[in-house]
Amino acid sequence: MVSLCLKVYEQRIQLIAESICRVVASTSTPYPQMSNLITLFMRWLCLLSAIYNAKHIAHGSTMGESTRFYDFKVQTKRDTKLCNSKDIVTINGMFPGPVIYAQEDDRVIVKVTNKTPSNVTIHWHGVRQRLSCWYDGPSLITQCPIQSGQSFTYNFSVVQQKGTFFWHAHVSWLRGTVHGAMIVYPKAGVPYPFKFPDEEHIIILGEYWLQDLQQIEKATLASGGPPPKADAYTINGHPGPNYNCSTNDVYQIDVIPGKTYLLRLINAGLNTENFFTIANHNLTIVEADAEYTKPFTTDSVMIGPGQTLSVLISANQPVGKYSMAVAPYESGKIVIYQNVSAIAGFNYIGAPSDSLSLPAKLPKLDDEVAVKTVMDGLRSLNQVNVFKEIDKHLFITIGLNVQKCHSKTPKQNCQGMHNGVLAASMNNISFVNPNISILEAYYKKIKGTYTEDFPDTPPKFYDFVNGAPNTIPYDTQSLNGTRIKVLKYGSRVQLILQDTGIVNTENHPMHFHGHSFYVVGYGKGNYNPITAQFNLVDPPYMNTIGVPTGGWAAIRFVADNPGVWFLHCHIDIHKSWGLGMVFIVNNGQGELESLPHPPPDLPQC
Repeated sequence: MVSLCLKVYEQRIQLIAESICRVVASTSTPYPQMSNLITLFMRWLCLLSAIYNAKHIAHGSTMGESTRFYDFKVQTKRDTKLCNSKDIVTINGMFPGPVIYAQEDDRVIVKVTNKTPSNVTIHWHGVRQRLSCWYDGPSLITQCPIQSGQSFTYNFSVVQQKGTFFWHAHVSWLRGTVHGAMIVYPKAGVPYPFKFPDEEHIIILGEYWLQDLQQIEKATLASGGPPPKADAYTINGHPGPNYNCSTNDVYQIDVIPGKTYLLRLINAGLNTENFFTIANHNLTIVEADAEYTKPFTTDSVMIGPGQTLSVLISANQPVGKYSMAVAPYESGKIVIYQNVSAIAGFNYIGAPSDSLSLPAKLPKLDDEVAVKTVMDGLRSLNQVNVFKEIDKHLFITIGLNVQKCHSKTPKQNCQGMHNGVLAASMNNISFVNPNISILEAYYKKIKGTYTEDFPDTPPKFYDFVNGAPNTIPYDTQSLNGTRIKVLKYGSRVQLILQDTGIVNTENHPMHFHGHSFYVVGYGKGNYNPITAQFNLVDPPYMNTIGVPTGGWAAIRFVADNPGVWFLHCHIDIHKSWGLGMVFIVNNGQGELESLPHPPPDLPQC
């Protein structure tokens, strides 16, 4: 009874906090002084409630595994930014959305009710969904979307996982506004393996467009050409003073000299990888993709869409105002990027209110060395036992393609290079979404939804990086299909991901659902098994790996989670063009190695 009361109390505090935050955003009175006082007081209550909720879980006030209940309403909200107003799709009217808090091994139950005209699903990014594939969330991979007026309840446990995760929509480009943090603390009494911070802050990087995101995706695919660049980058939904009408639309953290701060960085952006830095402050990475790492100190980090990093910051500089900056990592030479940086404040308490913020120094926007330096520094906290015997070898090329134009209106529909249509592929196959979810088709043995013939290698080998054909008369085209690769339960898999230069070499953040993997190697150029150097001692354990520009990455994982799992580039336009594929992991022995029955409220297509 006491446990139930605690759960209800936690839920009520969370709901109160969210309600207050929503009211703060819309509160106004005809009396400016009273408005300021009311807003300040409500912000204080909002902050107090959120801090209580986070610390209540972080300090282990519950015993053993608990169940966390959340209620997500998918609804539109009128949003004003960059001198314009538009309707955006949100969760509970919040942008970014509400934070989910839990402890390791907790069960999380989230009822999602769709009150918008758009289809929606929610993916719990980084959660391995052990024996809960039905709740993973990618549309038409593990479920049909939640249609307007419908509900679906996600029910999963964060088994042996802790750290910084996030959740986001996995339909079309809705992730641009439908996203939020998910923080899973260690079990009660289990400390961090680093200095306990005085405060924690969530930093969500994003991109903002003035146009409707689903319309942008639709128009881009219809044009055959590239998408428009973002109108702004954002930090926790705020673009900062470099953009029009945004002088006061700035996120800031107030810090105390001598204190240590943990920043939980999440890149929820759609199409751009980003550099992040703080003026005159070092960042010490202690966690990547919700796995602890050996501490590594740097002055900047590059974080791709789908990646999370937790960094410690010491407030050890003279009292003043310091800028946090977000800028693009321009790895694609022919890609048009938004070059205006998003700015936030890292302000010491006691700094004069009229003082200027010290600008942050960012790396060169195409600085591959800065990216590699941080990747080189990512090592698992402890020595790990990476398997050496491999059951399944896979070599998969990733990159862009150009399809021949077959449209009767080529000026409107064939705006890719050489008057073709841009596409993307893995082993030269562009993934096509089926009409029903692959998981449902697999479970019910429905024929005709997919084929089990995804190849282990590309159709031919050549100089993938430097000698790739790149004009229409040659091999720029890919095949279309819903092809999957079946893995035997318990298979030890090595996968080489090779970037190609058919259209444009660039860094691809590849995300794997349902599993984490050891990044045992990476390098520039074409993968060579004779010269490639692997780390089998303390490689980082990740769920999203940035395959280097014009290079390769080697990952190893055990296929020990039965179900259907998406592997795709987390740059959304690449995913829309077909840069993805699906693994099916067959059942093992007994219930603990088998896909459970589908939930009764699973949405129907």
